[in-house]
Amino acid sequence: MIATNDAPDPAETIFALSTAPGRAGVAVVRVSGPRAGAALCALTGRAKPPPPRRAVWARFRDPASGEALDDGLALFFPAPHSFTGEDVAELHGHGSRATVRALLDALAALPGLTPAEPGAFTRRAFDAGRLDLTAVEGLADLIDAETAAQRRQALRQMDGALARRTEGWRDRLVRALAHLEATIDFSDEDLPEALLPDLLADVAALSAEIAADLAASPRGERLRDGVHVAVLGPPNAGKSSLVNALARREAAIVSAIAGTTRDVVEVHLDLDGFPVVLADTAGLRDAGDVIEQEGVRRARARAEAADLRLVLLDGGAADPLDPAVAPLAADPDALVVLNKTDLRAPSALPALGTGGRRPLGLSLETGAGFAALLAALTDRVRALAEAGAGSPPPLTRARHRHALADTVASLDRARAAPLPELVAEDLRLAARALGRVTGRVDVEDLLDVIFRDFCIGK
Repeated sequence: MIATNDAPDPAETIFALSTAPGRAGVAVVRVSGPRAGAALCALTGRAKPPPPRRAVWARFRDPASGEALDDGLALFFPAPHSFTGEDVAELHGHGSRATVRALLDALAALPGLTPAEPGAFTRRAFDAGRLDLTAVEGLADLIDAETAAQRRQALRQMDGALARRTEGWRDRLVRALAHLEATIDFSDEDLPEALLPDLLADVAALSAEIAADLAASPRGERLRDGVHVAVLGPPNAGKSSLVNALARREAAIVSAIAGTTRDVVEVHLDLDGFPVVLADTAGLRDAGDVIEQEGVRRARARAEAADLRLVLLDGGAADPLDPAVAPLAADPDALVVLNKTDLRAPSALPALGTGGRRPLGLSLETGAGFAALLAALTDRVRALAEAGAGSPPPLTRARHRHALADTVASLDRARAAPLPELVAEDLRLAARALGRVTGRVDVEDLLDVIFRDFCIGK
């Protein structure tokens, strides 16, 4: 594992509340570092820490005054068999603010102990080689997971699925580079003539494999950040009512006055375990005032950026395919819905697109068609975010994508290089780019960004 100039001092013993602050049945205070065992003994009155990884009852006392602070459980995890790779002690007490504050104050008064910064425990686990960078990011995603699909993806990454795949690629590159350097260093020896062509064929296969993962990369990022769905349509088509129905609360203002929605209103949903960011937008029309014009501009910008466009047509209008909306409705990737079907006969649903595609019928007034719309929307979201059984581990961050794109670029340069020495240099660059994914090389400038998003105590 690389060393960094900004890495925390391993001689320091750090402590923090590791559970969420606030009233709770149990709170866990974690201590990590060379004085963790002594700190546990000081607060419990024990002559030595309890047996490793065994919870024992203890009365926690202030070492200075002897005052009883709480009753709870004490655990000790000696190095290197702990989360951070250091000696770790945990005090499991009651979760009142007063109790937690008393325990933290008592630890702060002990010599050699200092409060932990956000992400300090995980940073020490990374520096000790207990976690690679993808596992660190998986842990952060697991802590932040709000849906079942996000939890599954984060747990898979934390367990090392992405690291194993990228390290497997890197091992193949290192072997190819070793063979190539043998041809360069021992060019006067009797080496197989097909060695370089075979090596370049392997490089081409590896490049294609990584490029295939890159092509599927948006799924992992969508699942982590949420699938962005823009609800678009003319004024008074029922966009805000649909957003409220999907959110099951009054998230957007509903009014019979056209142009009520001026700005983009976002609502976060959990659709069958998949995170969705639903955006209610201004009605698309030739706006009359400057504010509504800006709202229409933002609606069109959101349509461009969205992963999925849900186009809601006004079934109460004489011509639901308003010129401002018709191009969006004709998009074969859009989910097109005709609202207010209670005002027109089912046979009057307009055909859209080249294949006579018809919109889903919906009446937000009666609820007819809502279940079918919800199912269709869920299927679209699943297709955009789910990788599928047996698929490679998804890329969950832009930095993964950039590192693999650099890898593919280096591999492609290697295939076209005129000299073996240039091929070798490009293979070295490719291996270095792959190493950035797990944190083997060139990650000093990323570490502070990654760890600052952790909570204190993690």
